[in-house]
Amino acid sequence: MTGRPTDTDRSGNSDRSTDHDRPTPPDVVGTWVTADGYIRQQLLPNGRYDEARGDRRSAYTGRYTVTGSHLDYVDDTGFTATGDIRDGVLYYEHLVLYREQGPS
Repeated sequence: MTGRPTDTDRSGNSDRSTDHDRPTPPDVVGTWVTADGYIRQQLLPNGRYDEARGDRRSAYTGRYTVTGSHLDYVDDTGFTATGDIRDGVLYYEHLVLYREQGPS
């Protein structure tokens, strides 16, 4: 087919996905914490995150996307940040976060 691309196919379904439609790789979903426990970042399966700092719950909230082992964050105020997971450790800007282990 030639011509201008469309946003919907003949059945009316969108052929373009949004960040909200993309599944998040399950290996990043969960709670990540700094060694001292001060910062706790919950990466949710719907592409949202909720970050606590000390006693301040939901200090930062926003969305994230994953490309391979790289994460791009946009908080609800528009601030952006990046992170990378290497050897099971999340390097988030200048922070180092470890996956929180559940009860054994």
